[in-house]
Amino acid sequence: MRAAPRPTAGTQEIDAQTALGAVYMRSLVRTQLRLAVTVLVLVVGPLAALPLVFVLAPGIREVSALGLPLPWLLLGVLVHPVLVGAGWWYARRAERADAEFAELVAPP
Repeated sequence: MRAAPRPTAGTQEIDAQTALGAVYMRSLVRTQLRLAVTVLVLVVGPLAALPLVFVLAPGIREVSALGLPLPWLLLGVLVHPVLVGAGWWYARRAERADAEFAELVAPP
């Protein structure tokens, strides 16, 4: 009669570079990549497109708000809170993904 195999921690699987450890690592990398691409598409894409919008619609360059031309206001003032917010959101999501991964591979 054979004893049932003891479950091993995912960290041992990763350290031993087994097939299961590779699956764990691919899962973590895929999650991190998905998060990075999401931030890139939702934040950097529209911000990078703003100058193109100003070139294609020259009338927007003439609009002013708060005494500043709209392009200056958008690119000089609005961009910074958006980037700080995106960075904060990315850091929170990355920490959550890392915590979930650590919980997944923790010893039973």
